[in-house]
Amino acid sequence: MLVPEFPDTQDKQPTIPISLTRVGVTGVKKLLKIKREDKRPIILLPTFNAFVDLPSTQKGVHMSRNPEVISEIVNEMEYESEVHMETICANIVKKLLEKHEYAVCAETEARSEYIINKLSPVTKRKTQETTQIIAKAVALKDDDGNIKIRKMIGAEVVGMTVCPCAQESVEKDSKEKLLEFLDEETTEKVLNVVTFASHNQRGIGTILLEVSEQQEVNVDDLITIIQNAMSSPVCEILKRPDENRIVTNAHQNPVFVEDCVRNMAKGLLEKYPDLPDNSTVTIKQVNQESIHQHNAYAEKTASLGELREEIN
Repeated sequence: MLVPEFPDTQDKQPTIPISLTRVGVTGVKKLLKIKREDKRPIILLPTFNAFVDLPSTQKGVHMSRNPEVISEIVNEMEYESEVHMETICANIVKKLLEKHEYAVCAETEARSEYIINKLSPVTKRKTQETTQIIAKAVALKDDDGNIKIRKMIGAEVVGMTVCPCAQESVEKDSKEKLLEFLDEETTEKVLNVVTFASHNQRGIGTILLEVSEQQEVNVDDLITIIQNAMSSPVCEILKRPDENRIVTNAHQNPVFVEDCVRNMAKGLLEKYPDLPDNSTVTIKQVNQESIHQHNAYAEKTASLGELREEIN
């Protein structure tokens, strides 16, 4: 059967000759099975976004090539072991530039829910916690046709934060009331053993780290760093002793949204001291406020070299 040839409308000149930064597809879902030696495979359902730039001389991109490339790369890596999502993204952007000969920049992002197993803090009940894995890659083609790729891996994790300033005001108010019927020494003893109330937030921490072909960063490490940056991790299954432990520990470790970002930066440098100075990292924290309608936000984007210089 002969397949009819249709006109390539995308290759025509646009009516308005303006170049576009990113054109492509979003929301492409794929099943990804990551094999591991001596362990059960990890099953992910990542959602891909894939874009290329468009010159002012091109009316449109050949849009079907983007989901085709995603499918081809995912299928090619189906039988590979220890596949990394950032490597999949890197392979996608490289192939996008090969398919879209008019483009000089390609970008791909993938996000997937990732389940981690843990135990509740006191009763040790098994529970599954949902986090997000994030992977990105950007490819640039120079005038000679050489392609340079940058890839990033990251995680987004939910935790709990406790406001330090509200807690200080509660402690000050409590001290004044205690001094009405206790002496200074006894009051200080009470203050040292009592956990003071404050308002809480559900915190969402994110790390997105640039890595090279020679570097491996375990996403589980990033999840741990994010969790430790907040007042406390959260847990899906909690009995009363577990609730008490989490709430008490969180109120003994109050942090601002700014503290969370700084804690993540410090934790990342301590965990991966050998990552090169020119690796870029973006660290974000969003605290969903309980006593305001707005949320609190903090972010740091820098090279690891810049972070090391600031901390030292």
